[in-house]
Amino acid sequence: MNKPNCDVSPMKQQLSKGIQQITIELQQSLDNLGNLGNENNCLLGKLEEIKNKFIQMESVAASFYLNCYLSAFTDKYVDLAVCVKRLSDLRHGALIVVQRRDPLDSFILKGTAIGATLTPALLEAIFYPGTPLHDGAVLICGNQIVSAANVLPLTKAVISEKKLGTRHRAALGLTEQSDALVLVVSEETGRVSFALDGKLHPIATA
Repeated sequence: MNKPNCDVSPMKQQLSKGIQQITIELQQSLDNLGNLGNENNCLLGKLEEIKNKFIQMESVAASFYLNCYLSAFTDKYVDLAVCVKRLSDLRHGALIVVQRRDPLDSFILKGTAIGATLTPALLEAIFYPGTPLHDGAVLICGNQIVSAANVLPLTKAVISEKKLGTRHRAALGLTEQSDALVLVVSEETGRVSFALDGKLHPIATA
């Protein structure tokens, strides 16, 4: 794997502050274990709050590393971030494959050739609901949109999360067989995630 291009950023500071706060709250919860019989010291609510903060920090961390993983393979990673934010706000489902080192021809059922420079406007147009190309995956190589309406292999793994749709299963399927990075925007919730090495990571879009 190429060394991620990660500069010091406000996101790092946010991660550091968030993890420190979680550490403090965990220590406070540990200190309160001696008073478990006291209703005023019930830890259930506090543990739920800490769990939600962990989920938030995971999302921030994934957003940070997403830029690291993309920047070594495309100069358009900022444009990709802008695009998925807009798609998320509009709740337009999307599946975007970024080719890295591994050739993907043997894993993808090719759709419609595009051969155009990557821009947020073009990606948004491709994934606009009802258009002929919106229901497949876009393939990006370098700074180019190579093709659209591609079909990806679905994961064969047993997934406990029942809410994962076809896009997410396709993202996992391709990344289980290659080093590609796949961005997914949920049509139902607008949530954004990326798949890498057969694992799915939620990312923050704010």
